[in-house]
Amino acid sequence: MTVLSGASAVPQERRLVTALPGPRSRKLMARKKNTVADGVATALPVFAARAGGGIVEDVDGNRLIDLGSGLGVTVVGNAAQAVVRRLTAQASSFTHTAFSVTPYEGYVEVAEALAELTPGEHAKKSALFNSGAEAVENAVKIARAYTKRQAVVVFDHGYHGRTNLTMALTAKNMPYKHGFGPFAPEVYRVPVAYGYRWPTGPQNAGPEAAAQAIDQISKQVGADNVAAIIIEPVLGEGGVIEPAKGFLPAIRRFATDHGIVFVADEIQSGFCRTGQWFACEDEGIVPDLITTAKGIAGGLPLAAVTGRAEIMDAAHAGGLGGTYGGNPVACAGALGAIETMKELDLNTRAKAIETTLKARLLALADKFDVIGDVRGRGAMIAVELVKDRETKEPDPRAASALSAACLQKGVLLLVTGTYGNVIRFLPPLVIGDDLLDESLDLLQEALEQLGCGTGETSPRREAS
Repeated sequence: MTVLSGASAVPQERRLVTALPGPRSRKLMARKKNTVADGVATALPVFAARAGGGIVEDVDGNRLIDLGSGLGVTVVGNAAQAVVRRLTAQASSFTHTAFSVTPYEGYVEVAEALAELTPGEHAKKSALFNSGAEAVENAVKIARAYTKRQAVVVFDHGYHGRTNLTMALTAKNMPYKHGFGPFAPEVYRVPVAYGYRWPTGPQNAGPEAAAQAIDQISKQVGADNVAAIIIEPVLGEGGVIEPAKGFLPAIRRFATDHGIVFVADEIQSGFCRTGQWFACEDEGIVPDLITTAKGIAGGLPLAAVTGRAEIMDAAHAGGLGGTYGGNPVACAGALGAIETMKELDLNTRAKAIETTLKARLLALADKFDVIGDVRGRGAMIAVELVKDRETKEPDPRAASALSAACLQKGVLLLVTGTYGNVIRFLPPLVIGDDLLDESLDLLQEALEQLGCGTGETSPRREAS
C-alpha cells in the first residue's frame, strides 16, 4: 500500500514469522536484564529493528501494526522523508555547539514556527529543551519569575513528567512517584471534569468540576498565591480524559481574572494529534504558556515552552537553557516534521482516523460489555475497561490481557490510565486505512478469545 508520507523502507503489511517475542528479542531481553537498570521497564517484549508508516519490524522479522507511535511521538511516522533529509543535512554540517555558546539558525526557525502555529495572535517567544518534563519544569520557573508567586495548581489524573518537580505535579503514584519522595513543595491538586466517572453524570461534569476546583484553589491556596495552573487539554497518561465541555474555559477565565499564568501541557496532545494543531483550540483556549515535546521533531528529543513574550522574558538572562536544549539536529527534525504535517494536512487525517476508530470501537462496545467508555479526539482515542458497567469498577487485568493478546496477533497497543484499565490508540497519523481496519479486526478477535462478554442486554456506550 502507499504510505501517506511516501515510500517506506518497511513494507506496510503485518507479518508474523515467529511466536512473540521471537528468539532474537528474547536474547536481547536477557542482555538488557544483565546491563540495564530494572527501573527502565518495557511495556512490550519485542526489540525494534526498523519502522516506518504504520509498521514496526522487530529483530526477528515480525512486522507489527503500530498503534502506539512510541508513546505518541511519531506523529509523522518513523523516518519521515523530510525529517531524515533535514537532519542528515544538519548532522553533516555540525551536531552541537550549545545554543548558549554559539547560536545557530535552526533554533530560531523552530521558535518562529512555534510562534506561527500556537494559539493566539499576541507576540510570542520560545525556549527549547530536551524533554517534556524539562519543558513543564521550565514553564513553572517562568511563571514564578513573572508572577513573583510560588504555588502551582494541577489536576487529578494529570501527568507532567518524572523529574522531582514534575513528579510532584503528576497525579499517579505507581510507577511514576512511588518511593521517590520527598517532592517539591507548593503544588496543589484539584478535581478535573472526568465525565465518565463524574458522580452526577457527564452532562454536569464541566460546570461542577470547575466550581469545585475554583473553590478549592480560592479557599485552600488563595488565588493571589498561585503562579500557574497547568493542565493537559486531553489528559494522556491519566486515561485519555477529555475534560467535559465548559471546564477548560471556566478555569481559563479564573486564571485571567486573578493574574495566574495558564499553562497548556500539549506534550502528548499537540501537533495534529487531536485533529487540530493543539488540543486547547477545541474550546478556543489561548494559553499564556504552552509546553510541547513528543510529536514536535519526528522522533528526535526536543521540547519547548512557547508563550506570551512578556511572560517568557521574565526569566533573567542565563536562567533558561541547558547544554543540549534545542540541539541543532533535533531542530532540523522539528522543521522536517512540521513540513510533513503541513504538506500532508495531518489535522484532517487525524479526524479521519477518529471517525474510523470511534465507529468500530462503539460497535465493539455494543458487543463486549467490558468496554465501559469510548472517548478521545483525533488519533488520541481510548476505551476504558470495567468489570461492571453499572458500578464502573476498573478492570486493569482485562486491559493487560487485551494488550498482550493483541501483541500476539501483531498489534502494538498500550495500557494507560490512573487505574491501569484504559487501552489507548495513538497511531502514527500516516498509518494506512487497511492497517487500521486490520488492527481493529484483530482487537475484536482478541476480545472474543478472552471471553470479555456480550453487551446485548447492556446499554449502548456513547463516545465521550
